[in-house]
Amino acid sequence: MAITPFSKIQLIPQEEKLEITKHRSELFIGIPKETSYQERRICLTPDAVNSLVSHGHRVMIETGAGMSASYSDKEYSDAGAEMTADTKKVLSCPMILKVEPLTLAEIELINPETIVLSAIQLKTRRKEYFELLTKKKITALAFEYIKDEDGSYPAVKSLSEIAGTASILIASELMINNQFGKGLLFGNITGVPPTEVVILGAGTVGEFAAKSALGLGANVKVFDNSITKLRRLQNNLNQRIFTSTIQPKALLKALRRCDVAIGAMRGKERCPVVVTETMVELMKKGSVVVDVSIDTGGCFETSEVTTHEKPTFIHHDVIHYCVPNIPSRYSKTASLSISNIITPFLLQIADDGGIERAIRCDKGLKNGVYLYHGILTNKAIGDWFNLLYSDINLIVF
Repeated sequence: MAITPFSKIQLIPQEEKLEITKHRSELFIGIPKETSYQERRICLTPDAVNSLVSHGHRVMIETGAGMSASYSDKEYSDAGAEMTADTKKVLSCPMILKVEPLTLAEIELINPETIVLSAIQLKTRRKEYFELLTKKKITALAFEYIKDEDGSYPAVKSLSEIAGTASILIASELMINNQFGKGLLFGNITGVPPTEVVILGAGTVGEFAAKSALGLGANVKVFDNSITKLRRLQNNLNQRIFTSTIQPKALLKALRRCDVAIGAMRGKERCPVVVTETMVELMKKGSVVVDVSIDTGGCFETSEVTTHEKPTFIHHDVIHYCVPNIPSRYSKTASLSISNIITPFLLQIADDGGIERAIRCDKGLKNGVYLYHGILTNKAIGDWFNLLYSDINLIVF
């Protein structure tokens, strides 16, 4: 077979493939005042609003929405936000931002095809919530479900960091309680034995609780049934501490000696109860329990939900702090954290040309979608409420 010389081969020109220019969209965001009990955070700080406005977007905020987070209406107005006392006007914006999920009354006021970005807090939702959103063909995204480039959940991680650090600060306050506290300083003072802290759970909450406790000079013991999590925690702390799987005898021994016990366990539906009432009864008088896991039921058998107004109760001579949504107590810090996470996503949505194109380009953002034009796209929600759902990847690709 004869081989054709390279010089005689005719090269046929190919069509040039040009990149399609993205058409940037302008966002019109509404931020209503939070009405949920004990919720004091706001989604965007004045600096974030200023950044969005300088990029050509509009932000409408209900008057007083930032007061609980120590942000005045004037700060938002100076940042370029449109302020109004009319809740209906804010809820008529094409995109709504909220920390807490919309109430049923608020859903009634929003327009069809609105984009809603908020927390979802699945355990507190009712079936009617999703049915009403579906009826209005809403596209809804949940903070908790949005993923970062590394596959982590930035909103969940950030708020867990706050909750973990706060749990130690709260415990240190309760230990000096004049009525029942032990009068102990949460620190390692020369010649004084260090405060003993037991942490249940080696996730993000447990890690940041351990960092704070160690920073104050406490002696820390961490229990978790995942050796991988315990090893990761040891590496992240850069020092060796006592770690153990949850074994009743070892746990009871640690609890009987400790001054503070932090509950930071997690479960798929309800967190496991790992500390029985008998174990609590054997703890030292005046010791402190901070059950951060109370959001999902609590990991102490004696835990009962309390409020920010009346945060503690005493059971078996042990002070219990069982307030859900601890980050809301530090409303400004939590608001800054949420704002820093959301703002880049909002700018990305605009640069991509709107939510439709953005969720096609970003898998992490797509993971946050649980309703797409009224179609339920989240399997966990569908299974929990016995609702029909469709895979988002079969609708948007």
